[in-house]
Amino acid sequence: MSSIQELNGRKGRIITDQDAREVSRVEELSYDLKVSETMTREVKTVSPAQPLSSVLEILRVGRISGVPVLEDGKLVGVLSIEDIVHAMEKNDLEAPVRSYMSAGVFSVYTHDPIVKAIESFSEYRVGRLPVVDVNGKLAGIITKGDITRGILTALQKDYKVEELRVYRASHLFEDITSDRTSLILRYNIKARDYINGGQASSHIKRALLRLGASPQLARQCGIAIYEAEINLIIHSNQGGIIRVQIDPHRILMQTTDNGPGIKDVNLALTAGWSTATQEAREMGFGAGMGLVNIRRCVDRMELESTYGKGTRLLMEINLSDGERFKESV
Repeated sequence: MSSIQELNGRKGRIITDQDAREVSRVEELSYDLKVSETMTREVKTVSPAQPLSSVLEILRVGRISGVPVLEDGKLVGVLSIEDIVHAMEKNDLEAPVRSYMSAGVFSVYTHDPIVKAIESFSEYRVGRLPVVDVNGKLAGIITKGDITRGILTALQKDYKVEELRVYRASHLFEDITSDRTSLILRYNIKARDYINGGQASSHIKRALLRLGASPQLARQCGIAIYEAEINLIIHSNQGGIIRVQIDPHRILMQTTDNGPGIKDVNLALTAGWSTATQEAREMGFGAGMGLVNIRRCVDRMELESTYGKGTRLLMEINLSDGERFKESV
């Protein structure tokens, strides 16, 4: 037997401590931009055996506040200016880097959205994060300043590029005469494809904006689809399908997959509950908030799953008179 749960949304808080309809473009970019797009690629590095005095000169000349520590090409630590200050207090600048570096390295992946880096800065209270590729090799370093510059650059590119596209697409429903006009968007999502996670949701948000949806409506749909897309990547056996039906009066979003299904739907809807693999958790996913965040972004959510066979997730947003897409009359 399959189980179905219907829930009404827009009654709680979402990822950003603001209602979904109030998500800013900056917050949206924190999901869209990858760490690789904002990080610094040319990174000064030091070895564990180097004396601190030589590292101090590297920091001074480069006007930087910290460096990754590599041994045989492997990231083994981070040394900050604060670590060197501690050594100076002990008059110990000839000590090797390994004596003062932080060996418990917190890093992010090149393919992580920058929201992951923002969360890591808050959680670990560090000023910089080494960036590694899928093989664990150092690829760069990211700071809060890098994120700020990356977002500002993206904002500058946004405006003019979209103007013409928005004008053309926004007339789609208006220019087509029919008893009922719908636009169907369909995306195939691959299982374990963490690198491309979030691409479908970005495409859908952009399509909605070009059709004339308000930025808040597009972001609201984007968050719901992002969480559903990540669930397909993490939990499905062979990936799944995202299907979005855009009508003048509503937006209907659906994901389907062929397994493994959910044993207990009610438990799956509990905040913090997750069956994510260790691999997914190491990649920064699987916090158990996906369905909770979706529920808070939509008017209606149906989750239907048969254990061992597959899952269907339906999300619907009804558009108010002011939000509806224009139709020909």
